[in-house]
Amino acid sequence: MTISSRSLVLAVVIALMGVTFAVVDLPGRPAQAATAKRVLAISVDGLSVAAIDRLGPGHLPNIYRLMRGGASTREARSAYEQNVTLPNHTSMVTSRRITRSAHGHGVTWNDDRRKMTVQKAAGHPVWSVFSQVERTGRSSALFASKSKFRIFDRSWPSIDRVVIDGDGDLVVRAARDLSEHKRAFTFVHLGSPDHYGHHDGGMSAAYRASLKRTDARIGRLLKTIDSSKTLERTTYVILTADHGFRSGSKDHSARVYANYRIPFVVWGPGVARGKSLYKLNPEYRPPGTSRPTYAGRQPVRNGALGNLALDLLGLGPIPGSTLNAKQTLDVR
Repeated sequence: MTISSRSLVLAVVIALMGVTFAVVDLPGRPAQAATAKRVLAISVDGLSVAAIDRLGPGHLPNIYRLMRGGASTREARSAYEQNVTLPNHTSMVTSRRITRSAHGHGVTWNDDRRKMTVQKAAGHPVWSVFSQVERTGRSSALFASKSKFRIFDRSWPSIDRVVIDGDGDLVVRAARDLSEHKRAFTFVHLGSPDHYGHHDGGMSAAYRASLKRTDARIGRLLKTIDSSKTLERTTYVILTADHGFRSGSKDHSARVYANYRIPFVVWGPGVARGKSLYKLNPEYRPPGTSRPTYAGRQPVRNGALGNLALDLLGLGPIPGSTLNAKQTLDVR
């Protein structure tokens, strides 16, 4: 069947095992059935840009591979309101800011509240990259090292696979899942650097050693992509963090440069190699050492992740989102 690019809306109804899916072809977007792209999002909890610089490519070869082979910045920002894990990861998958009264998701706590959902926090329905992928009939997965991420499973039960485990076993399972399933979106959270930052301090020997192990785990995921021509041709990787970690500190809640400064890297087919995201996107403002509010020209934020992932998949933005809501962040 031929799909006309001039058609405004084409509804394709597919009957599969007694279930009906409606797939809509919107102007400027390819039909979902023709889309085989995949996105692997990796968040390294507590990843310090200063540590990336200090350790260098000799100790972090896989992170540097992504930066050199893709579009990136070491001057991205966490959410303006908080530099902590759960609020920032919720911003990543919803592309919303935190503050509920300003169209945010409302997740302000950082522990495992087992009866809470993002919808309860916001006081109204909240969509995510997971729910948008599900609407196309494709699948998604979440691999996380902290039990607090169960809130995503409760909030969007359409996530096809949720695994909570330690970083080492988590990556083994995520790599196997990448090779065995054609998921549109996979989110991997690696929490080891944050653990050692809290226990031993940012930039401590234990923290640096955890970053080296984390880099090797990222390498395991990249090796899985390298081992498959299909994955090589179709998979994008987005690497970022929820916050940094100030040297010598065992806490990252303070609103200081080392804590709100994070990397943002995009790698994959057609992505500009070795380019600065700010040079590719002059409408975004490099923040220097500042912590910009949401007024005026914006820095690249980790909250852009959800809408960027959908853009790379050829899908529209998350309804109700406010970060990269027009999907203008260019990586080519």
